[in-house]
Amino acid sequence: MNHVTFDGEKPLDFIAMGRLCIDLNANEINRPMEETVTFTKYVGGSPANIAIGLSRLGMKTGFIGRVADDQMGRFIVRYLHQNQIDTSCVITDRTGSVTGLAFTEIKSPTDCSILMYRDNVADLKLEPKDVSEAYIQKAKALLISGTALAHSPSREAVFLALNYARKHKVVVFFDIDYRPYTWTSPEETAVYYNLAAEKCDVIIGTREEFDLMECFEQNGNHDDRYTANKWFDHCARIVVIKHGKDGSIAYTKEGEAYRGTTFPANVIKTFGAGDSYAAGFIYGLMNGWEIPKAMEYGAAAASIVISSHSCSDAMPTAQQIDDYMAMCKSRKWVMK
Repeated sequence: MNHVTFDGEKPLDFIAMGRLCIDLNANEINRPMEETVTFTKYVGGSPANIAIGLSRLGMKTGFIGRVADDQMGRFIVRYLHQNQIDTSCVITDRTGSVTGLAFTEIKSPTDCSILMYRDNVADLKLEPKDVSEAYIQKAKALLISGTALAHSPSREAVFLALNYARKHKVVVFFDIDYRPYTWTSPEETAVYYNLAAEKCDVIIGTREEFDLMECFEQNGNHDDRYTANKWFDHCARIVVIKHGKDGSIAYTKEGEAYRGTTFPANVIKTFGAGDSYAAGFIYGLMNGWEIPKAMEYGAAAASIVISSHSCSDAMPTAQQIDDYMAMCKSRKWVMK
């Protein structure tokens, strides 16, 4: 059953919008950041990773965002080009902004943290005038991310893009992507996340992120079905609630619920799992797959990425995911 329908006549498969930054991943793993000396540089930011993931899977992909007028900004744009992502709507910000940096700490495969530098960052300087209605109109799907809602003028740019998407029947994905350091309070976050979610067709987030969005409501038992049903009163057709190592559950407006599978992994770090899962899941939906198959593809992609040092560089191709799934199902996968 097709819960969401994509316009096959549109020339661009997927547009992501929002955060473009730099990840600096610790090379000395299994130790605290205080003892870490060297890092490897990658393109980062949840919407960037998801766009890269969709492009690696063969989708025609574009991006709407701003980068700083500095060496890191140029590195990001070049990397997007190298990954066949259209950057005609990626603006170089010349207001003196900087590129956001994320230093990652890998104390153990399950104890990872991120030290973020987000003051005066270029991606939050995105303005409504940067959002092209014609560009969004030619896409089958648009992804927004919660980080871009944290400050003006980026916030207004996102809401304008949502209006264009609804006007032109573009399927909208919302990756909640909550980062507390970019917000002034949980209440502010909940207000803007709820306003955005009302306009989205597919909402993807962790149980904790949905709890944040429900801070004004009574869902003391953190009930997934209650959470999903709220959004079916608006535009949502699918709500995916992630529970970490326990997998995910996808709910549909028609009342169905699907529990996702998980795959084994030689875990190096935990971050990147959500972005790769989203890329694989969206790819499956856009190819008309049933929800359980799309969830399985996302789970396999996530296992591949958390087994790698990077996020963006590790986003797998369809062949890599297919091979990994076949290896796991044949029981040839080996713990290292």
